[in-house]
Amino acid sequence: MQVKIVNKSRNELPAYSTKLSAGMDLRANLDQPVTLKPLQRALVPTGLFIELPEGYEAQVRPRSGLALKKGITVLNTPGTIDADYRGEIGVILINLSQEDFVIENGERICQMVISSHETVEWDLVEVLEETERGAGGFGHTGKN
Repeated sequence: MQVKIVNKSRNELPAYSTKLSAGMDLRANLDQPVTLKPLQRALVPTGLFIELPEGYEAQVRPRSGLALKKGITVLNTPGTIDADYRGEIGVILINLSQEDFVIENGERICQMVISSHETVEWDLVEVLEETERGAGGFGHTGKN
C-alpha cells in the first residue's frame, strides 16, 4: 500500500523494525528537549503529515518498552488519525512514572499502525435479536 507523506522533520521516515511488525515507530520532532514531570502530559510534534486513502485510519499506540521501562504512554490510546486529516501528526504523551522523563529530538515516542475500517449506516429498530449472552458484561461470566 502506498501512502503519501510529507516529512518536515530532520528524522527518517517511519519504518517497521522487523519484517512482521504491525507498527512503525514515530519520532519526536523537537528544537529542544522536552521534560515530562510525573503525571504531566504534552503534545509532541512529529513533523509528519500523511494522506491516507478513504477507508483507512492511522492508529497511534504506545511503545511497550517506553511504557514498561519508563512509564511513558500515549494518553488517548489508540489515537486515531482520520483519512481526511491533513495536519501534523502530534502525539499526546503522559508520564505515569515517579521520575522526570526527557524527550529528545529523534526519540522513538510511539508506534503507528495503518488499519482499514468500515463506515457504518445505522438501521434504527425497536428490538435487537436475542443471544445467549444477552446484556451480560463486565465480568458477568465469573471467569478470571
